[in-house]
Amino acid sequence: MNEKLTIDINKICNMMASVNKMDVRFIDRQGNSLVQVLKHNIPALFQDLNTINDTLMKNATNSYYYFINAYSLHYIATGIWRNNEYNGAIIVGPFLSSVPGEDFISDIISKNSIPVSERRKIQELYQSLSVINNSTSTSIGELLVNLSSNPLIDSKIVTVNNVTPSNNNKTTLKTVIEENKIVIENRYRQQEKLINAIMQGDRKKIDELRISVSDYYLENRIPESPLRSSKNLMLVLNTICRFAAQQGGVHPVYIHEISEKFAILIERAPNFPYLNNLIGVMLYEYCDLVKEFTTSKYSHLIKEAIDFIHLNMGSPFSLQEIATSINTNPSHLSRKFKKETGISITEFINIKRVETAKLYLRNENITITDIAFMVGFNDINYFSRVFKKITSLTPSQYAKKTIIDN
Repeated sequence: MNEKLTIDINKICNMMASVNKMDVRFIDRQGNSLVQVLKHNIPALFQDLNTINDTLMKNATNSYYYFINAYSLHYIATGIWRNNEYNGAIIVGPFLSSVPGEDFISDIISKNSIPVSERRKIQELYQSLSVINNSTSTSIGELLVNLSSNPLIDSKIVTVNNVTPSNNNKTTLKTVIEENKIVIENRYRQQEKLINAIMQGDRKKIDELRISVSDYYLENRIPESPLRSSKNLMLVLNTICRFAAQQGGVHPVYIHEISEKFAILIERAPNFPYLNNLIGVMLYEYCDLVKEFTTSKYSHLIKEAIDFIHLNMGSPFSLQEIATSINTNPSHLSRKFKKETGISITEFINIKRVETAKLYLRNENITITDIAFMVGFNDINYFSRVFKKITSLTPSQYAKKTIIDN
């Protein structure tokens, strides 16, 4: 490729990424990524783009290719043609065409044999992607074709002269200080209440604080850029929630995943109503995270054991393996676990596995045998017995009931 074409490709990739807030890359005829403007950390396994070059080379030069891979990730691509020669493709994506619910994630995991222990990470990944409709995807494709078809023209910006602000009457310094003192003290009190509510996983308390939190974190601090101002404050709120969840006894692995997700969603928020809704979603998810994964009331030894169980849920493991991983004696661990939690370590593991299995049983496309293996059971009959003991229903009865209820 000549130097001008290389510069044009770089400009197109950066422009598309800036406007669409999605990953954009250029691959040459051999499939090598020469330009990458990435906003997401998508595993290479999920990005099978091998058919794109072959498809575009077989079609007209003004074509764009809408591609959906085995992981239900959507892409739009168009070829770079100069003098009837194909140079490679610019690819926008991945993105989604619908909001990824629990059944969607379960289906992805099942079809692609992904370990169940990766569920939360997969869910966070998919929830961080843009969801766009047919009209928007068509616009992206048409824009991509028009940008890629001809050499780019250099643009020039025109600005007006700076306007000197007028000198307004100023309130006395003493009054300003007093007003600010009251406002700041009140905000810190609200922040302490918010941290305590998340630490306790208290949704009811969050409901009481919701309006005041929105009023503060959607406040316009930068008149020239109100949306940017609110996004900055929301990023601060995300950090506060992260700290509260950690104080609530949640393992950093889970906090990092949810924090990264909301950081991305905040940056990509298109307007104030979206941000306002995101505040509620974020506060509730951090609360639920604490309720599900908190170990704050347990000793350090039992915290380590519970963290091991949560992080290895998709694989079979023994009491001995847990004890070895945290450098303790199995008998001592078993006695101490029962004393602190009120149930045996085996009962705790089975309850957690059954809770996870319930999510997959909502999906008719996954067999009960597959679900049993996905949540760490080696024996389908044992899985069924454990499931019925905990829920009073067999897995098949629970699945049918879920379908009827829905």
